Amino acid sequence: MASTTANQQAAPASPGPMKRIILIAIIAIVAAGAAGAGVWFFMVKRAPAAAHSAEAAPAPAVAPIFFPLDSMTVNLQSDDGQQHFLRIGLTLKLTDAKTQQDLTEHMPEVRSHILLALSNKRPEDLAPLEGKRALAAELKTLIEQPTDKGAAPIHVQDVLFTEFVVQ
Repeated sequence: MASTTANQQAAPASPGPMKRIILIAIIAIVAAGAAGAGVWFFMVKRAPAAAHSAEAAPAPAVAPIFFPLDSMTVNLQSDDGQQHFLRIGLTLKLTDAKTQQDLTEHMPEVRSHILLALSNKRPEDLAPLEGKRALAAELKTLIEQPTDKGAAPIHVQDVLFTEFVVQ
């Protein structure tokens, strides 16, 4: 009797190869389902956000128009008795072609205003960087003033120096 009880406990029941295959298949199906659910969740949540951001994005900015002016040479004011000259090249940064057309039509007046403003400058005022920045701001304001009474002012984004020589 003793030998019968020992034989029954010594042989544990081992799962068959079929149970292992089923277990591996179930794990693979669960993993594939989780991956599919993750991709679906990501795509559903991202697609409306991407479509919404495309609608909310502002229209691309219009490229500025650069309008070069002919170089100008003017005599500067001087306290030391010597003659000083300024040779200056300007390019105007504009927002639209209509402004460019308006400037072209009134260019003799615009150039005259610029030359008169420049001829009142002193070389020592134009030498430092701040003097050049102040001159650009002054010229911008001067150019934006309407040439005809009752006309709308011209909008200039920036006055750029392409040549600046003081002698």
